[in-house]
Amino acid sequence: MTIYHFVGIKGSGMSALAQILHDMDYEVQGSDVDKYFFTQKALDDSNIKILPFQKENIGGDMHVIAGNAFPDTHEEIEAAVEQGLPVTRYHKFLGDFMQEFTSVAVTGAHGKTSTTGLLAHVISGAKPTSFLIGDGTGKGEVDANYFVFEACEYRRHFLSYFPDYAIMTNIDFDHPDYFANVDDVFSAFQEMAMQVKKGIIACGDDEQLQKIQAQVPVVFYGFAEENDFQARNVTRDRTGTSFDVFVRNEFYAAFKIPTFGDHNIMNALSVIAICHYEELDTAIVQERLSTFKGVKRRFSEKEVGTQILIDDYAHHPTEIKATVDSARQKYPEKEIIAVFQPHTFTRTQTFLTEFAETLSLADKVYLCEIFGSARENHGKLSIHDLENKIEGCEIIDEQDTTALLKHENAVLIFMGAGDVQKFQQAYEQKLEEQVKEEK
Repeated sequence: MTIYHFVGIKGSGMSALAQILHDMDYEVQGSDVDKYFFTQKALDDSNIKILPFQKENIGGDMHVIAGNAFPDTHEEIEAAVEQGLPVTRYHKFLGDFMQEFTSVAVTGAHGKTSTTGLLAHVISGAKPTSFLIGDGTGKGEVDANYFVFEACEYRRHFLSYFPDYAIMTNIDFDHPDYFANVDDVFSAFQEMAMQVKKGIIACGDDEQLQKIQAQVPVVFYGFAEENDFQARNVTRDRTGTSFDVFVRNEFYAAFKIPTFGDHNIMNALSVIAICHYEELDTAIVQERLSTFKGVKRRFSEKEVGTQILIDDYAHHPTEIKATVDSARQKYPEKEIIAVFQPHTFTRTQTFLTEFAETLSLADKVYLCEIFGSARENHGKLSIHDLENKIEGCEIIDEQDTTALLKHENAVLIFMGAGDVQKFQQAYEQKLEEQVKEEK
C-alpha cells in the first residue's frame, strides 16, 4: 500500500490534507521541525506519525507531498527524486484530489478560514462532505459528495485549482512581499475566476469583485440592493445576529448566527447563496448556521476572572477593525484592549498608518515585537515606529505582562498571525500566580 509522506506536515494546509487522507483510509505519515505547532494536536489524536526531518524517512512504496515552504533542495525531497519516487507539491496534489468531488474553493483576502469552516459545517449537515480549513482542520469522508477547501491567493497558489465553485469574499492589498499593489492582487483573482467550472459566489459590496469577469454565472451577495442575495432587517444582541435574506428582491428566509460583526453576516450570506444554488434544504441551512462553533484562532474566547481573553488571527488593518467591532457588539459595557503582534516587517511597513488607525479603535493598545520572516530585509523599521503613531500605546514582552492586570472587567484581544499566543499564555500564568498570592 502506498504511503503518503508529507514534508512539513505541521503546516496548516498540510496537516489538514494529511487528516483527510487518513480519514479516507490511506496510509499517512510526515516530517517536520521539532517544535510544537497548534496544528499538531489533530495529527496526534489521529495517531499520524510525525518524524524529524531526515533523508532516511524516504523509501519504499511512497508518494511524497511537499509543503510550499520547502525548496527542491530539501534533503527529503532530494532523496525522493533520487529514488524515483513521485513528489507532488501541496497545491498541485490538492488540485488533482478535488476533481473527484463537487468542489468549492473559498478565497479572498480576509474571511477565508471562517467562511470555509462555516460552509463545511453547513453542507455536511445535508450531504457527506470532506473539507480542508486553513486553521489546520481537515476531515475526509469516504463517500463524500462535496469537497470544501480554503484557497490562498499568496504567490498565486490558488491557480493550481480548477474548482466547480468559488466563493470570493473580498479583494484587498495584502502580502506586500509578493503582490505589488491591489491591481496585482485583482489580476490573480481574475485569473482564478476563469478557472471556475460552474459558478462564482462573490461579495457584490466589494468594489474590486464587482469587476470580476468569468465564463460561468457570477452570483453577488451583500447589503446593497443590487446584489442577488441581500441581507435586510439585521438585528444584533449579545447572543448573535439575525437577518432576513432576499433573493433578487424576493424574501427567501430568516437566519440567525451566533457570531458578531458585519463580516460574519457576509460570510453567512455567501454560504446561504451556494446552498441555495445547489438546492440544499433551507431548514438544514438555517439549523446549521445557528449551531456553528467557529474555527481555531478566530475570536476564540476564554473567561478568566473579570476579564475576557480573545485569541484572534487578525493581522491586517481590515481584520483588526472587524475583530474590535465584534468585541464591541458582544461586550458593549466592557473596555476593549488590543494586544497586537505585527506579522512581517514588509506588512508592518506597508500598512503602518492603517495599523495605527484601526488599533486606535480599541480603548488601549499594547504592542509586541514584530514577528519577522527570515527572508525579510528588516531595514530600520522597529515596533517603536508603530508605537509612536498610537496615543497612549505601550510595549509589552513575554517576560512581563503585568500591565494587563490593571484592566479589570475588560476584553483583551490578542491579535496576530505569528506566535502572539505565547503572550496570552504568559499572561494567563501571571493571572494564576496572582490568584495563588491572594489565597
